[in-house]
Parts: sequence; C-alpha cells; structure tokens
Amino acid sequence: MKKAFFITTILLMANLVLNGQGKSEMVKWYSFEEAVELSKKNPKKLFIDVYTDWCGWCKKMDRETFSHPVIAKYLNEDFYAVKFDAESSEPIEFGGQTFVNEGGQPRNPHQLAIALLQGKMGYPSIAYMNEDLQLITVTSGYQVPTEIEPILNYFANDTYKTVGWSDFQTKFVSEIKK
Repeated sequence: MKKAFFITTILLMANLVLNGQGKSEMVKWYSFEEAVELSKKNPKKLFIDVYTDWCGWCKKMDRETFSHPVIAKYLNEDFYAVKFDAESSEPIEFGGQTFVNEGGQPRNPHQLAIALLQGKMGYPSIAYMNEDLQLITVTSGYQVPTEIEPILNYFANDTYKTVGWSDFQTKFVSEIKK
C-alpha cells in the first residue's frame, strides 16, 4: 500500500513538472513613463496596449493573446511592453508636454491615449513606437496570437523599413504551432 502511494505521488509530481514546462512566459509590463526612460538608456521599440477596464475584448486579449509563449517572448525580448489605461487620470510628461485626462464625462479618454491613437478611440488598440519614441503605427481590435505574431515580427526586425506589409505577409513563417 505504501509502495503504491509512493509511486502515485512520484508520478503526480513528475506530471506537474512536465506540464509546467512550455507554459506561457509572462509579459513584463511597464508603465508608459518607465518604458520611455528604459528606452532612453537601452533603446527598444515600445508596444503600447491601450485598453480600458470595461473592455471585454481587452481582457480576452490579455488572457488569450498576451499569455501565448511566442507572443510573450516577442514582447519581452524586442519591445518595452506598456499597459496604458486610456481612461487613466494621472498626468504624463512626454516630449515636453503634459498629457492629462480632462475628465468631466463618463469614459473620458486621457490626452495621451487620444494622441497615440490619433483620435480613433477603439479598444483594444496597440500603438507601436520606434526607438526614437516616434509613433510607427496603430492597430485596432482584438487579435489572436497568429494575427499579432507577424506584426510583432515585422516591427521587431525593422522589416517595415524595407518591405511592404503585403510582401512580408506572403513570406512570413509563424513560430506558432497550429
């Protein structure tokens, strides 16, 4: 009886260890200010997830897209990943300007969110900035891992500077196993 219990315990522990391998890597999220400061010292592109607390698609993207190991790896290695609540109230200094949320209305957007999204307020949205902290582009809407992976690769490897998006898409090979 003791032998059976011991063997079962060992098997359960081995199963836990094996199942723990390959689990999704966690994304290291920064505030906008932290990412800007880090990029000044060690230049990297910024990936800015512009979200709201009430956005169901934003929460789904957190659970299903940003938790994917391939996506987390891109974000951690090639970008400073920023979570930015589009309705936050804290002032943010950037580029010699102070961005605030003027408030006064429900779901009022922060001025930085408006600037990043160029006034097209939809959530979730991702703003991509280069190493010089200049906006490259914005993508809007929920994206599954296989949709966002080529975009991350396109910007991470600076391919966007020399190859058009359509040409890139035809040659891109995903790391995500289907």
